[in-house]
Amino acid sequence: MAQSGLDLFPYTRMRRMRRDDFSRRLMCENTLTVADLIYPVFVLEGKNRREAIPSMPGIERLSIDLLVEEAKQLHTLGVPAIAIFPVTPADKKSLMAEEAYNPEGLAQRTIQALKAACPELGVITDVALDPFTVHGQDGIIDDSGYVINDVTTEILIKQALSHAEAGADVVAPSDMMDGRIGAIRDALEEAGHIHTRIMAYSAKYASSYYGPFRDAVGSAGNLKGADKKTYQMDPANSDEALREVALDLQEGADMVMVKPGMPYLDVVRRVKDEFGVPTFAYQVSGEYAMHKAAIDNGWLAEKPVVMESLLAFKRAGADGILTYFAKQVAIWLNE
Repeated sequence: MAQSGLDLFPYTRMRRMRRDDFSRRLMCENTLTVADLIYPVFVLEGKNRREAIPSMPGIERLSIDLLVEEAKQLHTLGVPAIAIFPVTPADKKSLMAEEAYNPEGLAQRTIQALKAACPELGVITDVALDPFTVHGQDGIIDDSGYVINDVTTEILIKQALSHAEAGADVVAPSDMMDGRIGAIRDALEEAGHIHTRIMAYSAKYASSYYGPFRDAVGSAGNLKGADKKTYQMDPANSDEALREVALDLQEGADMVMVKPGMPYLDVVRRVKDEFGVPTFAYQVSGEYAMHKAAIDNGWLAEKPVVMESLLAFKRAGADGILTYFAKQVAIWLNE
């Protein structure tokens, strides 16, 4: 006689549904598509210039003209958006980060060129001051080196407005200053930029995984071994992340970000479960570099490992992923 209960062997055999490809596909809970990808890109001054980034094999800094061609290819592949990060020349960095909101600055000109050449591709811009300060911190510092919250926010407002005026679809404050989302939202509304979306880096951790990125944008040398623990989050905390997300949503964020990605997938899951809002995660430069090192040494197989790593973001609840693998994954998914 059959035993009662849903989970008693042999009446329940979990491997039945795993036996064939068709049934595995039918019960698949999460799927990665091109629509899940955002490609971070590094832009530098000049024409027909490309520079390799040694700590990020396969990723290059590109001048605007080459980036425009890259953007066209990404759009053809179906990638919804790119996130641009400018490489600021040393002579344009300053204590007050004035270049951050220069209407003729590198980021602003890049936005204009991208929207003119490929208007349907989403353009996301980084709102933070570290590429523009001589010390590599994300804000304005006092005599002790402490980042001053409210003074920094005033400059972030100017930066966000300059991006919106240049045509950015999404501004993404990654600085972790208190109250900056509400201040930026108010400024955008007052200036008539009611359609400009805000992707808030709400849970950005003071992580050790950012090293290659700082090499890429040229801020590592300015930082000179200093850290960002007075404004970025403690890696030990996840309850605090929920408070940060709640505040940013109250202040007008349209999307929220968890950064880094794979070491913080528990935070992604908690954010998605708690708020049910558009939630994004960043597979950061250190994650990319680790994967590439193992792949290039023949220790891991590239395609299955990369796809598995990104599927983990989807399983955790991410609606989209910023990843340096986005272009390659888009190519694979289009094959």
